[in-house]
Amino acid sequence: MSKSNNSRIAKNTLFLYFRMLLIMIVTLYTSRVILQVLGATDFGIYNVVGGVVTMLAFFNSSLSTATQRYLNFEMGKGNENNLQKIFSMSFIGFCIIAVITVILAETLGLWFVYNKLTIPTERMNAAIMVYHFSVMTFVVSILMIPYNATIIAREKMSIYAYISIIEVILKLLLVFLLQELSYDKLVIYGLMMFFVSCSIVFFYRYYCLKNFYECKLLWIWDKNLLKGLFSFSGWMLSGTITNMLSTQGINILINMYFGPTMNAARAIAMQVNGAVSSFSANFMTAVRPQIIKSYAEGDLIYMYKLVFSASKISFFLLFIFILPILQNTDEILSLWLKDVPSFAILFTKLILVDLLINSAYGPIAYVSQASGKIRDYQLVISICFLSILIFSWIAYKLGYSVETSFYIAIIIDIIGLFLRLLVLSHISNFPVYSYFIKVIFPVLCVFGVSLSMLHIVFLNFFINGIIGLFLRSLLCFTISICSILFIGLNQNEKRLLIKGFSNIFNRIKL
Repeated sequence: MSKSNNSRIAKNTLFLYFRMLLIMIVTLYTSRVILQVLGATDFGIYNVVGGVVTMLAFFNSSLSTATQRYLNFEMGKGNENNLQKIFSMSFIGFCIIAVITVILAETLGLWFVYNKLTIPTERMNAAIMVYHFSVMTFVVSILMIPYNATIIAREKMSIYAYISIIEVILKLLLVFLLQELSYDKLVIYGLMMFFVSCSIVFFYRYYCLKNFYECKLLWIWDKNLLKGLFSFSGWMLSGTITNMLSTQGINILINMYFGPTMNAARAIAMQVNGAVSSFSANFMTAVRPQIIKSYAEGDLIYMYKLVFSASKISFFLLFIFILPILQNTDEILSLWLKDVPSFAILFTKLILVDLLINSAYGPIAYVSQASGKIRDYQLVISICFLSILIFSWIAYKLGYSVETSFYIAIIIDIIGLFLRLLVLSHISNFPVYSYFIKVIFPVLCVFGVSLSMLHIVFLNFFINGIIGLFLRSLLCFTISICSILFIGLNQNEKRLLIKGFSNIFNRIKL
């Protein structure tokens, strides 16, 4: 069972990485062009206004997690007959969320944009139009989530790669059109993003209806099932809301205290964060169904083994790419954007450090979700996220600099990891000691050794320009990979890694 599961995880991860590379390349290119076309102020306005919509529609990610969990759990139990009912009731749940989102967005959210955000008077009308387009875009994306949840639960990750080709083409067309049209470019950008979202939803729905019988809606009303989905989502909701507050809330705080140009700098850092985090997130998307299914089957030994390996690999995948970025942030952003917004370099470095810390959260969170005992775990998450927002607001109120919120997030996220492990040991007898020995210790060793070696080498490394950037990045890659192979991975993980690359090589060769 373990061998076939490992093979499936490797295959799905490969498809997801192909998808990620396509999206990342286009995102980096389009972000550069859009920043130049819109300007720092309009770019910041688009991100902060869209963030208000995202903040209001906080419930959808909770129900998405619940949908995936219920589908995977029933698959692990072998109860295929319940899948169509679960999908249909979750779709009804998302329709309810869509209606609530529109009501909140067009009342409370609209008032917030008019009265609380710092937007130049001459750009207010354009910002409001973009806000309405963002609401429509988000509603469309909400209705897509049940189909995505089914694809992930079925572990058919190749579809993401195929549809991403369509998404890439549409976004490239968007960029070219934006440069040619003479009307208000901020408004045009918001409208075209809505049309792109509609197109992607159409393709996902078409694929799911054609390939998964459970995606054919049943006009039923199962009160107990809907209650179970919302009950699970309810506890997830506390973490979702506070996570939203710690991201979009801080984005709004930055706008209120420092203006939209700082939002533009943070948006650049967040896009780098999104691109880099994909190297870990794609792997976690592939491994998550196996964690939940193995729990449902009662195979806890395999589940913990998978969680430990996934935690390490998640960190290492990020570390390989984050290390050269940290060493060359200013050069990379300058090549990418040409005109780099003020503070974007510092924000990027701090967000990437925080991302490394957060990489350990994913696999252990899936243990909590698989067990269904999520109350205490979600309460800890909520306290941590809420603390980031509260302390950041206090710091800004006292006159501290804009980057203070990033330092606060790093400190609280370190504390949060230990608190999460303590809660898991209480609710599911999670082997905390083994986690420290098999995960935390190797990770810290790789981190320390790599940085020490780079410090020694860079003392005598003075090459500048593109050649220097290439050589420094190559050196970072080499040192991090060697540290991971010789210090971070155990013998079994090395064998699986070699076997995985051999299978990929053989497929390419054939």
